[in-house]
Amino acid sequence: MAHSSLTPVFVGLRAGLHCLTGGLAVLVALRTLVEGGPMLGPALALLALFVAVYAVGSFVAAAPAGRRGRWTAVWIVALCAVWACLVAVASVAAYLVFPLFFLFLHVLGPRTGPLAVICATGIAILVLAAHDDLTLGGVVGPLVGAGVALLIGLGYRALAQEAREREALLSELLATRDLLAATERQQGVLAERSRLAREIHDTVAQDLSSIQMLLHAAEASDGERPGIEHVRLARETAASGLADARRFIRELAPPDLERGLAPALERLARTTAQRTGIDVEVDADASLEVPVAVQVALLRIGQGALANVVQHAEAGRAAITLGREAGGTRLEIADDGRGFSPQMLEVASTAGGDSFGLRAMAERAAEIGGALEVDAEPGRGTRIRVRVPDAVGPTAPSPTSAVEAA
Repeated sequence: MAHSSLTPVFVGLRAGLHCLTGGLAVLVALRTLVEGGPMLGPALALLALFVAVYAVGSFVAAAPAGRRGRWTAVWIVALCAVWACLVAVASVAAYLVFPLFFLFLHVLGPRTGPLAVICATGIAILVLAAHDDLTLGGVVGPLVGAGVALLIGLGYRALAQEAREREALLSELLATRDLLAATERQQGVLAERSRLAREIHDTVAQDLSSIQMLLHAAEASDGERPGIEHVRLARETAASGLADARRFIRELAPPDLERGLAPALERLARTTAQRTGIDVEVDADASLEVPVAVQVALLRIGQGALANVVQHAEAGRAAITLGREAGGTRLEIADDGRGFSPQMLEVASTAGGDSFGLRAMAERAAEIGGALEVDAEPGRGTRIRVRVPDAVGPTAPSPTSAVEAA
């Protein structure tokens, strides 16, 4: 009668049942020896067989899960048959019904177990009444034992259910932890790739571009002077290195931004329109140059804003605008949907609000030094605007267009 969760409570209950069975078996043996009689030998033999069959239960519990149910049924039937034979020759063996109560409740399930307890209680009362006439102790004793067994069985089932729920919760928490760790690793990889792309652009690529331009100027100033072939070779080597740097930057940059932020927004609008039927217009400055981190953040904000338009706005048209403004870069997403009230905006912007999307966009804007503004009125649509100052925004070219320009 092993339980899948080897907690101290279950181990203690199992040990207590074993002790109860052993103690009652010793009591029955002593009482049988004291009473003597012609059935002494058969009674002791059946008692020994009962203990042996009970001990076999440990091997049954260790059987493979596929065959455990069948062997358990055979074991409990054999144990009950031996007990019935033992009670027929030694009425004192009726006391062994108490450990059987717990076995019934544990092995036979929530419905059959209590029914078996009631039947075994009736048999014990009848045997004791046949041997010593019907007495108060012969009736109350089995009834009290059955009641206690039922209460302990209910408690055991509640503990077992709680243990299963905790194991399931623990498994879910471990799976969530692994997923979170994998997500964090992926985010770390993407962040490091973006950092490397910026570093290569701002250092190696710029230096190679400068070297190439200087060598080109030297070659053009006097194409016939001695050693010009070495200058030409150095310029070609610098051009090859610059091409490699451009390739590294393209491979390290996020896939959505391989061709720059403006094409990525146009592709996002086209995909949204095809999937939802909403007319999405894009007015994006293709020559705008901002760092990779700012491009990623603005693209993700645009994706989140369009997702809100699709899910909540009930809009027919939307517009995305990306361009320069005094002192920084501006991204704006507007729609002609149902909008919402300022009170709803205040609730959605708090930590306890229902709209995680707005909070996520605000957090992304804050990470790149920008600010998120939301204008909305019921029935007049919504306008989301992100402003990134020049100190964070267009201080460095994008990893593809800028390097190509270099």
